[in-house]
Amino acid sequence: MRRPRTIHRLGGLLAAALLAGCERGSPRPELKDPGKEPASSAPAAPAAVSAVKEPLSELPLGLDAYALKVPADNPVTPAKVELGRHLYFDARLSRDGTVACATCHVAAKGWSNGLKTAVGIGNHVGKRSAPTVINRAFSTLQFWDGRAASLEDQALGPIQNPGEMGNTLENVVATVKGIAGYVPLFVAAFGDEAVSPDRIAKAIASFERTILSGSSPYDRYQSGEKSALNEEAVRGMQVFLDNNKGRCSICHAGFNFTDEKFHNIGIGADKPDWEKEHIGRFEVTKAEKDKGAYKTPTLRQIAATGPYMHDGSEATLEAVVEYYAKGGNPNPHLDPEMKKLTLTDQEKRDLVEFLKALTGDVTRVERPEPLK
Repeated sequence: MRRPRTIHRLGGLLAAALLAGCERGSPRPELKDPGKEPASSAPAAPAAVSAVKEPLSELPLGLDAYALKVPADNPVTPAKVELGRHLYFDARLSRDGTVACATCHVAAKGWSNGLKTAVGIGNHVGKRSAPTVINRAFSTLQFWDGRAASLEDQALGPIQNPGEMGNTLENVVATVKGIAGYVPLFVAAFGDEAVSPDRIAKAIASFERTILSGSSPYDRYQSGEKSALNEEAVRGMQVFLDNNKGRCSICHAGFNFTDEKFHNIGIGADKPDWEKEHIGRFEVTKAEKDKGAYKTPTLRQIAATGPYMHDGSEATLEAVVEYYAKGGNPNPHLDPEMKKLTLTDQEKRDLVEFLKALTGDVTRVERPEPLK
């Protein structure tokens, strides 16, 4: 079993990749059919990466360096990642000093919180599940409804949300300025000790981009290690890829198992006033077709990120498969790809086994001691 990579190594990797200009917008590789010849190795990082003296020269097996999404004005550097790590775990960024980013995004719980929904200051219970931070480096739009255009935009949202961290940016800046231990970290990351919401957002986003999952049994199988998947998982992969069977890869596509789009799969549509409680992407676009549509999450590390769906309504992967098998809950905006599935009990078990095989190496992060 491979040991998880440390945050320091991955921080160095991404600094190399992003300073070398990895964001190309090239097509993402699709899931490979099990009947085809497997790739001989992980997708290679751009040649320019190796020219930068950093600890690693490629991403974990199965990931694609060309697909990294990083703004030109915020290249990832080890110093920025280290500052972001401290900010991410610092509950003093919340109004009452009780909630940090890491409160709802816990490494041991798949970088979610293991609960149906997020819980903020004063034990305020939110309406949506805390989405995993894993592999968000490969996406632009953030949150279940995509209301943030980048991780930088996302980073300041929970801080100001009255039901999450409940603070103001003015108070956060004053708090961070008052902690002497942050001074050398800001200097190292940005060249001087000035604190601003923009710099806080950039540092947290840089840290979040280092939370990666790859090198799963599926990835090793595709690279030629046929013993990496058992027979059940191989059969489950076939169900997953078959658009007449599991139909999963229609939306959970590419190396990160998501099309990065928004779909109404009927969650909550069996409840009264469901459109009010599960309005989804419509809240951003105001387009009728987007009512009840939520972002397709990555399936990497999915076995560790339950409960599932945007409202945490499905407790297990078995329950998720059953939900899709029935075709979701009917509603006027149900995605046309949502159809009843004709799956045997064995095929359902095989599909769950394959989903579990998407659990791989995840960035290991040490919780820092609070700065003084």
